[in-house]
Amino acid sequence: MTVEGGGVPHPDRDKKDAPLRSDAQRNRERILEVAREELTRCANAPLSAIARKAGVGQGTFYRNFPHREALVLEIYRYEMQQVADAARQLLATRGPEHALREWMDRLARFAMTKAGLADAIRLVTSAPGGPAKPGPTPVMEAAELLLRAGEDAGAIRPGVTADDFLLAIGGLWQVDPREDWQPRVTRLLDLVMDGLRAGAPGR
Repeated sequence: MTVEGGGVPHPDRDKKDAPLRSDAQRNRERILEVAREELTRCANAPLSAIARKAGVGQGTFYRNFPHREALVLEIYRYEMQQVADAARQLLATRGPEHALREWMDRLARFAMTKAGLADAIRLVTSAPGGPAKPGPTPVMEAAELLLRAGEDAGAIRPGVTADDFLLAIGGLWQVDPREDWQPRVTRLLDLVMDGLRAGAPGR
């Protein structure tokens, strides 16, 4: 049997390709994990040191991230997407109110991690002609999803938008991640959650 373009399927070759794709994904995720740790410690951490600690060769590293800007911004996007994806996962296993509150904790941890990368992000986005910092669209969409689920369940007050929500939790970005931030952040998020519950029809 032929395929489009006149090629012939090759089961053995196709089986060999699949593990390579899986390995490539693991390499990429390992680079991101190590880079996040190293760049949090030092905004100018050498890329060669990141590649070495990730256990990948220079060729593999630069195929994934051809320059520092690409690496730093991908860390930011990757972390933000992980937080956003957690919204659906939480809604699948918890009630809307509890899903929202737990997601807020995850967002807070993201904020503290991002604060550690702030210097690295500033270095690559403030240079003349440098790339723009990615927008918070995935997080906004996740917040909207959780807010609408909570509103539909009667657990939070109606009409709160994702913009309202992010403004309300803006104090997160004022907390120093080098301090014992968790008790303060918990109090802040509990206050926000109390405000979201106030006036909910299901209460």
